[in-house]
Formats: sequence, C-alpha cells, structure tokens
Amino acid sequence: MARLELYGCLLKKWQRAINLVAAGTMADLWRRHFFDSAQLLALAPVSRRPWLDLGSGAGFPGLVLAILGAPDMHLVESDGRKCAFLSEAARTTGSRVTLHRCRVEALPPITADVISARALAPLADLLRLSAPFADGETVALFPKGQDVEKELTEASKSWSIPIERLASRSDASGVILRVKGFSRA
Repeated sequence: MARLELYGCLLKKWQRAINLVAAGTMADLWRRHFFDSAQLLALAPVSRRPWLDLGSGAGFPGLVLAILGAPDMHLVESDGRKCAFLSEAARTTGSRVTLHRCRVEALPPITADVISARALAPLADLLRLSAPFADGETVALFPKGQDVEKELTEASKSWSIPIERLASRSDASGVILRVKGFSRA
C-alpha cells in the first residue's frame, strides 16, 4: 500500500504539468485507476515470459501490476513526457519494469505470456497491435467500457476471437475481455 500511495502522490504532482489521466478521474484515483488495474492480476496466468503493457501512459495497468508483484513487466509508451513519469514512478516505488519508449509497432519481437492495454484503442486495433507478441498461450486482458459490443462486432469481422467476458470489479458498466488464441479470420 505504501508503494501505491507514493505512486498516487507522484501522479498528483505530475498531473499538474502533464495530462496523465483525465482530470475528472483524479478525485476517484484509487477505484478508477489503482483498483481497476489491480483486478487484472488475478485474471492472468502465472507468467514465465514477459507481461507486455501496451500504451502504458501513466502506468495503468502495468506499473500498478508491477508494484503488486507481476514479474517481468514491460511498459510500452511512445510519449516522452509519460516515459519520464513512468521512469520516475518506477524508481520512486522500487518497481522493476522494462520501459520501452517507442510505438508498439516499433517494438522488437517479444513473445509475452500476458498482454494488457487499458484505454489505448478499439479491440480490433488492440488485436492487430498484440498479434506480433502473442502465441497460442498468450492471454490478452483488455478492460472495456460501454462500447464493448460494438468493438466485438467490429473486431469479429477480421479476427477469430476466443473470448471471455468478465465483469469489472471496479466499474459496474465495465467488462474485462480475456482473449487467448486469437488469429486473423
């Protein structure tokens, strides 16, 4: 908890200069960001290979999960200012992460056990971005909101998606998509 509190204080400080999260969510930081991210840990398989967090932004969910013990966490973020924040937050909280300052498309090949992305892109785009890093054992965890049905319909036009819909524990209107073994249709 102390490490998460340090992270929260740092986020509030940096938020004044850099738009890391939507300003309206800062009042509900623990539920909207920390708990929303933390719930993914129980949904992931035990990792032997890297966990790849795409579009890490302010560190949700990747940095929270690293603080909670997810091993071999790789954070991918192209925005230099957000990377500076992630680097400082990881240092301050004593979190072991590998930070990749690049677009997902430029990331060298890494086969991941788990791929996560929160508020990065629609599902079809997430599957496209994730495909180079996934094999038949990779589990993708994508928290989604009210447009999930539309995103699933659109993605199913191009992808074969074995999917589980899991209720979000942090948001009654949210869902977490757990995908394993996806491929182009």
